[in-house]
Amino acid sequence: MTSNNINDDSVICPVQKLLKFLSGKLKPEIFRLSIKSSLRFNHLLRQIEGSNKQSLAVALKELEELEILERVVINKKPLHIEYHLTEKGKSLVPVFEQLEGVMMNKNF
Repeated sequence: MTSNNINDDSVICPVQKLLKFLSGKLKPEIFRLSIKSSLRFNHLLRQIEGSNKQSLAVALKELEELEILERVVINKKPLHIEYHLTEKGKSLVPVFEQLEGVMMNKNF
């Protein structure tokens, strides 16, 4: 979990890098909800307390760029967009489940 060159500030521990990518107000909650089912924008606005259109759009875009979520256009009427976990995102599920277990059992 450490870099090869301890004095090189530009190299970040891989775990630290992952946590930095997934940090923020909405991204952990979006990820948690995406484990259960596909997501739609307005549903997320209603589900995540304190969210707004701009912050939600930014968080979804960042999760897409990280290839954790995939944006899928559904061409049925009404036309809509859904977000699904990618294989990369699915590979993170056990990690989050373990973190959740630690938090539930250790009274942090």
